[in-house]
Amino acid sequence: MADPRDNVVPYAGEAAASVAPRAAPSNVEAEQALLGALLIDNDCWQHVPGALAAEDFYVPVHGRIFAACRALVARGQIANPMTLKAYFEADDALEDVGGAQYLARLAGAAVSLISTADYAGLISDLARRRRLLAIADSFAQRISDPDIDITAEALAEQMEGELFALAERAAPGHEPVSLADAGTEAVAAFDRAYRSDAHLAGLSCGLAALDGLVGGLAPANLVILAGRPSMGKTALATGIGWDAARRGEPVAFYSLEMSAPELAGRLIAEGVGIAASALKRGRFAQDDMPRLLAVQAGMTAAPFWIDDRPAPTTADLHARARRLKRKHGVELVIVDYLQLAQPANSRRSDNRVSDMTAVADGLKALAKDLDVPVIALSQLSRAVESRDDKRPHLADLRESGAIEQVADVVMFLYREEYYLAAAEPRRKDNESADGHAKRFADWQARCDDARGRAEVIVAKHRHGPTGKADLTFDAALTRFRDVPSSGVRPGMFDDLSAL
Repeated sequence: MADPRDNVVPYAGEAAASVAPRAAPSNVEAEQALLGALLIDNDCWQHVPGALAAEDFYVPVHGRIFAACRALVARGQIANPMTLKAYFEADDALEDVGGAQYLARLAGAAVSLISTADYAGLISDLARRRRLLAIADSFAQRISDPDIDITAEALAEQMEGELFALAERAAPGHEPVSLADAGTEAVAAFDRAYRSDAHLAGLSCGLAALDGLVGGLAPANLVILAGRPSMGKTALATGIGWDAARRGEPVAFYSLEMSAPELAGRLIAEGVGIAASALKRGRFAQDDMPRLLAVQAGMTAAPFWIDDRPAPTTADLHARARRLKRKHGVELVIVDYLQLAQPANSRRSDNRVSDMTAVADGLKALAKDLDVPVIALSQLSRAVESRDDKRPHLADLRESGAIEQVADVVMFLYREEYYLAAAEPRRKDNESADGHAKRFADWQARCDDARGRAEVIVAKHRHGPTGKADLTFDAALTRFRDVPSSGVRPGMFDDLSAL
């Protein structure tokens, strides 16, 4: 690469020191060389990264010249000193350095057209260095002058967020895309779904009935899995995550209620086919120990990370997930559960609806930022218990209608067996023995029919149909499985316009 300083254009006017610290990284000559190359040959634009922006130039007038050139070329016009003259007739900064003659001198000072990409890369890198310095200076002041309203940990998370955003700015996929490019990506996703064995465009749930209904877990989607206590939400979410990890898809599981050993214990219990409650009490045979160790050893290669730190903020979750994404390429995030997380400002207000709205928004932002599906477990209100039919509705989502609004998919877990077990008929006053026996027999028949059965009700699906997936549930092993002949029953809102 030729050194642009070998052919410097004298520059006076907007002094660099007036727009940035004197020690800020910059290379005015490289900016001049790039602009000169673009003014001589507009075909050089094909070598300029789309992420390079006018504000990346250290000298503001250079940024304005760059933006004007890009605008002309985008309209199919020629960008040269003559066509740019009209743009800068009233630009005092350009007049200070020689007006239109400065444009001509830039074109005449071009060093090498083939080095265009090198100049652009250098300008972009120096701009990011200046932003790094600005972030460092800003946080240095905030750290040195502590604010009692914000902790050091919160400052660290904020700083990491800004640094991550700066690093991601130049990453592909973060710029606006044309409809043509977006269409190409969509057709590629359709083709992947066609070629896959399960015909899925997203991450498989590991359950054929559920995959058949939602089409897998799509990137950037927030999936709410809700249910009353003891329905098995954690078991279902853990099963989905473990199945993904065994396929080699890295998973981050944020367990805000259970400890990491408890969660791992459930998976081991499922793997050996012994109830977790029995394992906790040591009620297993000595011959079972080799199987326990074999299952545990099989976990060492699984890309499954559990974070059980309590009461995190969504900013904290975001920061931790970003680290796992960078380090391990996480493809699925699970949060158990939503009501235990806190808003990004780390303070719970007296308004729980406002808090949960902020949490839901934060988790959706996490899904979009990392471009991975996020499954967030959620509690339901007690209104479910007061109805004869206890299947949940969207209105039952606890504390916030915003959860329903921001979510891409809302799924409810329902097991009739749970409610029937608590509804054993008692003999009424003045009821005959035969009458009570008949009611008890009817109840017993319903219990037998419901035993081991579960439903996942998809009440909202932004990109597809709603409906119900039938599963089986092994309560001893807290394990969900497909029904051998499970099917998908269409819902009421198959028309997307009704969502």
